[in-house]
Amino acid sequence: MRKPVRIVVVDDSLTIRAMIETLLERDRRIEVVGIARNGEEAIDMIRLEKPDLVTLDIAMPGKDGLTILDEIMDMEPCPVIMLSSLMRDGAPIVAEAMDRGAAACFNKAMIVREATRFIGLIRDLGRGITAPAMTPMPIAA
Repeated sequence: MRKPVRIVVVDDSLTIRAMIETLLERDRRIEVVGIARNGEEAIDMIRLEKPDLVTLDIAMPGKDGLTILDEIMDMEPCPVIMLSSLMRDGAPIVAEAMDRGAAACFNKAMIVREATRFIGLIRDLGRGITAPAMTPMPIAA
């Protein structure tokens, strides 16, 4: 069996962190190796764990997700899925995140409803699989 995709989840909301962790733990092909509640914790955890992929909330207190994305791309580039309820097709924040190095963007409010697609995206990007349809990732509205 192939080794699981190692992931760090970054979100300031305890509810969202718990929801993502619970959802991902159901799939043996994914291993949550760290959960961070802010940018500083995220950077430390990414340096320590060297994950295959990071999910990163855009709106957080202190350093926002785009600032953390820049740091990840400068430090230990790995695929990053940006999460926000602001993610909608055509939203300027999507283009900005993709321009700054995000592998995909996903509407946080759709994670449960679109769980199969979200998990598939994590597995594919974590294994280095990209497809033209994923860049940029269609946003669940």
